[in-house]
Amino acid sequence: MITNKSQLDNFYNDLEANEKISHKQAFAIFDMLYHEAVLMGAFRPENIWDEFEADLRLAKAINSVGM
Repeated sequence: MITNKSQLDNFYNDLEANEKISHKQAFAIFDMLYHEAVLMGAFRPENIWDEFEADLRLAKAINSVGM
């Protein structure tokens, strides 16, 4: 739970200003984290699109409210 949002914002701002990595390095980190999530069972690549259509319909319905 985040109890001090301004402190967290400052942390992220400092991190962004001081951590300079290339897109290639960022993608490599993402790829490693993705594979770790798959190995842990937290993310199953075979069902990535299962609920996409339902989410898309819901997003369209929400976005159309008030138009």
